[in-house]
Amino acid sequence: MKMAPATDSNRKPPLPSDSHADIDEWIRRVMPDLHPVVQRLDELIRETLPGLQYAVKWKKAYYGLPEYGWVIELVAYDVSVNLVFFGGAGFDPTPPLGTTGLTRYVKLRSLDELNQPELRKWIEQAGTVQGWNAPGN
Repeated sequence: MKMAPATDSNRKPPLPSDSHADIDEWIRRVMPDLHPVVQRLDELIRETLPGLQYAVKWKKAYYGLPEYGWVIELVAYDVSVNLVFFGGAGFDPTPPLGTTGLTRYVKLRSLDELNQPELRKWIEQAGTVQGWNAPGN
């Protein structure tokens, strides 16, 4: 008998930290071509959302707020970086990728793509909606 695939609900969320050290180490291990993109995204997130907590788990970087849970996830692949918004389905405008649940994301490959005006708006909105493992969920 075939087992059903595991869902994200079975995964335990990362433990939050006020230290950015794990994210710094994660950034150093990213593919060299994407290093500038990941570093600038990290700076943009930290500039836009005060009071963040951080974690790295499953080779992904997490950014959260105590009152909203994990609101942003960064995933670096070989040729692109996914900027994931756990509450992105409620954003205006909605990030272009993702169709299930509340999570939406954008795929970025270059520093030039970080200049799109929606990007900062999405990061700002991430700091106003419930994310993954928010208190009370």
